Amino acid sequence: MKILAAMLKPVRKITLLLIALAVTPEVTFGATTAEKYSDNSEEQSNEVSFRADEMDYDRELGITTARGNVQFTNQDRVLQADIIVYNKKQNFVNASGNITLLEPTGEVLFAEFMELSGDLKDGVIADFRAILKDGSLIAANGGRRTNGNLLDMQNAVYSPCKLCEDDPSRAPLWQVKAVRIVHDKKRQTIKYENAWLEVAGVPVLYTPYLSHPDPSVKKKSGFLTPSFGSTTSTGTFTRTPYYYNISSNSDATITPVFTADESVILGGEYRQKLQKGDFKARASIKQNTPEDERTYTAESGIAGIRGHVSAKGRFDYDKTWRWGFDANRQSDTTYMSRFGFKGDNTLPKITNTLASNAFVEGFKGRNYVNAEAYSFQTTLTGQEEDTIPIIFPLVDVNHVSEPNTYGAETTLDLNFLALSRQEGTDTRRLSVHSGWNLPYVAPKGDIYTLRAKIVGDFYNTKDLEVTSHENTSNYAHRLLPQVALDWRYPFVSGDENVYKMFEPIASVVLSPYGGNSANIPNEDSQNVEFDDTNLFSENRFSGLDRIEGGPRINYGLKWGVFGKRGGSTSFLLGQSYRYKKDDTFVVGSGLENNFSDIVGRAQASPGPMINVFYRTRLSKDNLEPKRNELDLRTGTPALRLSARYAFFDRQEGSEFAAREEISSSFSSQITETWRSSLGASKDIAEGDTRSMNLNLTYEDECFLFSSTINRTFFQNQDMQPENAIIFRFLFKTLGEVSQGLNILNSN
Repeated sequence: MKILAAMLKPVRKITLLLIALAVTPEVTFGATTAEKYSDNSEEQSNEVSFRADEMDYDRELGITTARGNVQFTNQDRVLQADIIVYNKKQNFVNASGNITLLEPTGEVLFAEFMELSGDLKDGVIADFRAILKDGSLIAANGGRRTNGNLLDMQNAVYSPCKLCEDDPSRAPLWQVKAVRIVHDKKRQTIKYENAWLEVAGVPVLYTPYLSHPDPSVKKKSGFLTPSFGSTTSTGTFTRTPYYYNISSNSDATITPVFTADESVILGGEYRQKLQKGDFKARASIKQNTPEDERTYTAESGIAGIRGHVSAKGRFDYDKTWRWGFDANRQSDTTYMSRFGFKGDNTLPKITNTLASNAFVEGFKGRNYVNAEAYSFQTTLTGQEEDTIPIIFPLVDVNHVSEPNTYGAETTLDLNFLALSRQEGTDTRRLSVHSGWNLPYVAPKGDIYTLRAKIVGDFYNTKDLEVTSHENTSNYAHRLLPQVALDWRYPFVSGDENVYKMFEPIASVVLSPYGGNSANIPNEDSQNVEFDDTNLFSENRFSGLDRIEGGPRINYGLKWGVFGKRGGSTSFLLGQSYRYKKDDTFVVGSGLENNFSDIVGRAQASPGPMINVFYRTRLSKDNLEPKRNELDLRTGTPALRLSARYAFFDRQEGSEFAAREEISSSFSSQITETWRSSLGASKDIAEGDTRSMNLNLTYEDECFLFSSTINRTFFQNQDMQPENAIIFRFLFKTLGEVSQGLNILNSN
């Protein structure tokens, strides 16, 4: 549009004007004339100044006429034009020709004619254009200023989009044309009357009234842009969120969702920043339909109601202590997933459960204390809630001493656990682990670390099921010493391009056999993942309930090449040997025999465009893979590939079956504004595709369009496999409009 196109030329004048204000002296000589006027009144004292190539002053009338590169300044406002006439007695200013008015807020106004008060706050403007603080553009045939705050424009247009440099007369990507636009700086709003939204110059939407915050607003109460669409679960829906700015440090969003097939869903979010912390909460509630009553079980105990709540708080007591909580709860197992609240979960799912916890922790020097409590809710149909534990409390105390003269450190780790169930085993556990570490570097460069440790664990249980012939007791304990010696010998060489490293590693661990009585429950050490990360660990179990005993030796080899300008390649290969078998490790763990399986990893990143990571566990007998993980990332922003393959053999007694799966994604930054992605995941073991998705997105400084196709294959109670087509439109500075369509999977 010509009005907006004309704004490109004035933009260049802004920089020149700012430079001139910085370097031009108050009084100049030669062809330039400078004048100062002082206007004193009871209310205020205003000083105005002129700069111009030519200047005439009529003392009788009190009129100053300035021509050529005129600059008129009143306090922190600057007016520049070809001609300016200032009437001191009547206190008004007439300006014409290439007018630029620089506001103290950073806004810049352009016009061909202005008639303003002497303080430049009030008056009328013809052929008006403006650049707002965020770069948005406003143009109008005419306008009126009031008190420097209100700008009332007639036959105006607004757009945050950049104009085409090759063809400035072409309409921007989108703009709002209105019979009237009012920019109220005090209330920080831009209002429109009888407005049309135009996309690529084509009118697409009419509204008699429209309002949105101006660029200076960070938070302001009001209705947000509604969204609408259709889903399998709800049918056609409309969301109408209302944002409430409660205070400078708190706000809320209330979102009623009106649906065709379901009752109204009322959602809300509350956020608050505190001096020493923050808090946020999300919740929703809906009345059941007759179909709801037939398809789900009300686990909440509240008849006729479904809903959820998720809350998170983090608070600092002082520099040492802080506390917080995460609360997650839903009325039934599928509610959050079915109605689109999965992202509200403040903690990640743990074995298909929602977790809630509260904690207190302290940090001081080399000391750490943590006390917390957990409760869980299942997200899978058929899982017994009565068997899910409540943990209260779980206490950890950790201390590491300062190194002594020889570099030795002592450690002390205390743990107390109380775990209760309505049905099943209740456990009380106290663990005391004390350690001592001494590093040593030999004259030839090999590195030794001597470690000594005493492990003490004490248990009290109730309703413990014991399958062995061992006598059942509610009390159990163990006291196990450990001594370990680590050795590694890094050989390093290099030239002007690379460093090379070759490092043999070995560790010897001595400890008594046993220590895993049948009277000790196993709550946190049920699954062992033997890999390169715990090859040299004293205890390969992930928790405290099980401990690895007996003499053993761990050995491996590391090799790597590292480029001085970036890039690297490395690998690790290792194995463990124990004098006697340890039946604590189940078949399939890779540790059940004297010689363990072989574990390894390899990483290659020769340049910024490719990275490969591989982890494996091979059978000691025939080198058959028991675990394979491959991650590949390659390409440039124009075309990037990410792929992951994972295979895990099943362990005896594990709740997880053997898994073999692959996932991949392609992404492309097609142009500066267009990008796309394609992704899929498949369960190779079962032969089933888990999910597929395709996305195409356009985004620039003022507009975003996104289209996504998703296909999921999961089914749980009232959640069916489904296809989803989602369209998203975002008009930046105005708000967001989104539309989605979910189609039930026919398979």
